[in-house]
Amino acid sequence: MSLAWRNLQKPFYLETSLRILQMRPSLSLGASRIAVPKLTLHTKHSMPPCDFSPEKYQSLAYSRVLAIHKQHLSPVDTAYFRKPLLLHQGHMEWLFDSEGNRYLDFFSGIVTVSVGHCHPKVSAVAKKQIDRLWHTSSVFFHSPMHEYAEKLSALLPEPLKVIFLVNSGSEANDLAMVMARAHSNHTDIISFRGAYHGCSPYTLGLTNVGIYKMEVPGGIGCQSTMCPDVFRGPWGGIHCRDSPVQTVRDCSCAPGPNGQGGRRECHSNIKCCDLCMCVCFATDCCQAKERYIEQFKDTLNTSVATSIAGFFAEPIQGVNGVVQYPKEFLKEAFALVRERGGVCIADEVQTGFGRLGSHFWGFQTHDVLPDIVTMAKGIGNGFPMAAVVTTPEIAKSLAKRLLHFSTFGGNPLACAIGSAVLEVIEEENLQRNSQEVGTYMLLKFAKLRDEFDIVGDVRGKGLMVGIEMVQDKISRQPLPKTEVNQIHEDCKDMGLLVGRGGNFSQTFRIVPPMCVTKMEVDFAYEVFRAALIQHMERRAK
Repeated sequence: MSLAWRNLQKPFYLETSLRILQMRPSLSLGASRIAVPKLTLHTKHSMPPCDFSPEKYQSLAYSRVLAIHKQHLSPVDTAYFRKPLLLHQGHMEWLFDSEGNRYLDFFSGIVTVSVGHCHPKVSAVAKKQIDRLWHTSSVFFHSPMHEYAEKLSALLPEPLKVIFLVNSGSEANDLAMVMARAHSNHTDIISFRGAYHGCSPYTLGLTNVGIYKMEVPGGIGCQSTMCPDVFRGPWGGIHCRDSPVQTVRDCSCAPGPNGQGGRRECHSNIKCCDLCMCVCFATDCCQAKERYIEQFKDTLNTSVATSIAGFFAEPIQGVNGVVQYPKEFLKEAFALVRERGGVCIADEVQTGFGRLGSHFWGFQTHDVLPDIVTMAKGIGNGFPMAAVVTTPEIAKSLAKRLLHFSTFGGNPLACAIGSAVLEVIEEENLQRNSQEVGTYMLLKFAKLRDEFDIVGDVRGKGLMVGIEMVQDKISRQPLPKTEVNQIHEDCKDMGLLVGRGGNFSQTFRIVPPMCVTKMEVDFAYEVFRAALIQHMERRAK
């Protein structure tokens, strides 16, 4: 089913069916109860339509699933919700559980389903390839690999034209680390605090989110640096981000030409505001960016060797809660890294393939050209697949030092699926949809920040949005996890699945498949707002 056809469906009935969600909380401080109905999955009439009926679930009983999980699967508690969902089937932006309940998926299997669950074209290509050839390994040639390499390379600028096909984001970043060290003949690699680059023994050194850190040594030669977070960090203002929505922190830096932000001639050399700690020195630049660059220089001068191997950066941090940096920061950081002999790696595992809307790759939104690009997740729409793309020069450096080989990387099935995903993104204009629907979604969810004191920040670009929950806007302290958990549960109970992020799990990650429509955004907004109202009602009690 094409995206264009689905957008023709009119939401007139949705407007009516969602009116019960639009009751505003009383403004009276003495009110003991907010008159909002308890919404549950039984109010399915309020959902946008879905032209798909799932098969009846006929597999393991839920109790048996729980027993098997406890006895035979990892004891690490990763499942969402007090009663984890047992999912059965998916279709485009919809998921169905074992009881037949329908959910609007606004997390995309952790930012992995790019063109839609079981997209008809991708599924058809996969079935056709399964009947032809599953696996050979790269010791033999097969046309799906070469067809895919040609299509992918055409989407990257010169000289990023050499592709290494692997199986996961962690494996891709592992390989990128080896490439950086092989090419530079140096060891030290820098990444941001709050970064997530994988959970393998090697990439754990790059990952700087507390829950993924171990008490035993790992990831030797990795050094963290301050994340230039303009909301939670020490510096930031109202023009810093490449986003339709900025922070509410005051700043004396004015927007530049065409609203590009952070550019003015300041009239004082003293601190201009207490909230953002933005110091103005009468320079034509964003002062928050300059202060974070000074911190980056400090890391280079004190925490790594004189010559380094490289620097990893996500164009927008995903696991840390959709954190954006000041505009122009990465451009200056990349130049500093190259002065030290290092290479610059863009981790596009979550931001690539058109999700950010304005550009196909996240690094393009920063006007930088990396030396290495890693990608996974959306590359295969959920099929295990990943890639590292680099320059011929760096590729040759690796080949001289290592006989790199991946048994499953670039297998016929993965490559056929990867090609189909690229074709769907182009044929259904999903990058443009990410831009148009994503901007609509950002601006709509930003209204919640104005309405609720516990919504500290709404940020992002395209179909990658973060909603950071706080105790109050002044302190910006994270909302307790127990409270965020309940809001999360309420959204699920009303048929909306969203993700979580941030060092304290305080940020909701809103990253739907790129086929999502404005009608579905409206539904998600009303559900999320109703969950916040229910939370305020519980607080009032």
